[in-house]
Amino acid sequence: MMQHPVIIGIAGGTGSGKTTVTKKILQRLDKEAVVVLRHDYYYRDLAAFHGMQPEHINFDHPDALETSLLIQHLHDLKQGKSIEQPLYDYTSYRRLPETKRIESKHVVIVEGILIFVEKQLRELMDIKIFVDTDADERLLRRLRRDLLERGRSIESVMEQYTVTVKPMHLEFVEPSKRWADVIIPTGGENLVAIDMVVTRIRELLRHSAHIHSSLQNL
Repeated sequence: MMQHPVIIGIAGGTGSGKTTVTKKILQRLDKEAVVVLRHDYYYRDLAAFHGMQPEHINFDHPDALETSLLIQHLHDLKQGKSIEQPLYDYTSYRRLPETKRIESKHVVIVEGILIFVEKQLRELMDIKIFVDTDADERLLRRLRRDLLERGRSIESVMEQYTVTVKPMHLEFVEPSKRWADVIIPTGGENLVAIDMVVTRIRELLRHSAHIHSSLQNL
């Protein structure tokens, strides 16, 4: 019987530095004991939008993601079960036919812009972190990512940002900050905040291990 994993949620606007914060946390923990799930993996397949073209789909709205599946997967991981994580192609907006088997680990990090919006999801988290970064910096990072990594044009990126990304950030992402236990300004550069988070994770791991040991001795 495995001890229950500590679940860490890392939210923030697009380009806020969530992935950098995750990497900095991983550097301070045993990587073999941590698994990272990104909400982006759970985007619905293009076919689920009933013939709509990608340019007409609001990918920054909670309905674009199959959050119920992520919730189920976290429940499974908490019980020590493995999951079949979906894989998503950002270029074709399709889920790949294959999945990735993920084993339960001592720490599960969940990352995404909308992970605090759904009550059932955030209630599964032991620590909720919001990465708070200036809007101009976030836009520049998104441009760099979408142009270089996802092969999109600058016109399409800017239109998407204006039509959906910014409005959805104001409607869903920014208000969800109130659910955070920790707010990290300037993202991965805030080493003091990251060290405090890692200290808390280690405390929770020790507490979980103690409870697990006590149950085994009953």
